[in-house]
Amino acid sequence: MGATLKHIEYIFPEKGYTNDDLSRQFPDYDFGKFDTKVGIKKRYWAAEDETALDLAEKACEKLFQVFDRKKVDFIIYCTQSPEYILPTTACLLQQRLGLETSVGAFDFNLGCSGYVYGLSMAKGLIETGQAKNVLLVTAETYSKYIHPGDKSNKGIFGDAAAATIIADEEDKSNIRHFLFGTDGLGYDKLIVKNGAAKNKMESGPETRQYGSGNSYTDNDLYMDGPEIFNFTSAVIPKFTVNLLEKNNLAMEDCSLFVFHQANQFMLDFLRKKVKAPKEKFYIDLEDGGNTVSCTIPIALKRWSEEYTGEFPVKNISLVGFGVGLSWGGTVIHIDGKL
Repeated sequence: MGATLKHIEYIFPEKGYTNDDLSRQFPDYDFGKFDTKVGIKKRYWAAEDETALDLAEKACEKLFQVFDRKKVDFIIYCTQSPEYILPTTACLLQQRLGLETSVGAFDFNLGCSGYVYGLSMAKGLIETGQAKNVLLVTAETYSKYIHPGDKSNKGIFGDAAAATIIADEEDKSNIRHFLFGTDGLGYDKLIVKNGAAKNKMESGPETRQYGSGNSYTDNDLYMDGPEIFNFTSAVIPKFTVNLLEKNNLAMEDCSLFVFHQANQFMLDFLRKKVKAPKEKFYIDLEDGGNTVSCTIPIALKRWSEEYTGEFPVKNISLVGFGVGLSWGGTVIHIDGKL
């Protein structure tokens, strides 16, 4: 049994917002840095009546244009934008997609490391004989958690969904070894405090300020950007070296590095810290922004569409990191266009 990453498709909401659009909304805020320092020119936000599940369904239907839905026997759904507290959104997705009732389905709540974790679980299901074709879905609508006056997070985060097929190809596998990390002490550095079991949603919550005049309440998404950067810069370079060592690789053995697409400044910093050549370090932020658990599959799909060289491409390092605090990595090969 061998777990093979076969296909990826993704979808954005219909409505996109450029930096000029945001500048008109917030004339007192300079969005020029998003073109250069942050590297984002456009992000997409779900409509008021559109959810992450709606986006997930569209991404899966796009995927089923190239893969037979009848072959799917397990759904893994990564989201921090669930349809309900319960039931699990993966069950709703099974029904919407018209998949057999014999499929397994579950959600897991992870953000920017979620795609790597999902690949690990899919590989485990296949290589232990529990599934043949796993549908891994990542879907997020962070825009629904952002305070209307939080200019920074509005500029950074976009909504999206991505659907990936990981299939059993006998003794062939293009997904190698994994490495993970967790530091729950940083749980409050990227958080929505209210709305679950500990703290109910507040009516008329206190509005607070942070950063350059950004507003939020405990009902909204809060991100301590400097602390997230400090965590990333301290942990991820060494983690990347350890990931390569676990896969018996040197830096020069890697064909491509695809990290979570947080922001260009952070990615440039990490690239220099790990001493990766610029031409091997893929950055894909301009159109879409930071889509949380969707950034890595979107980047992989776009790279595959742009790639003009020969397949297979070996030793592509994937590293996700963020909310939790959580991080994870693996190395894959790609045998053809995704």
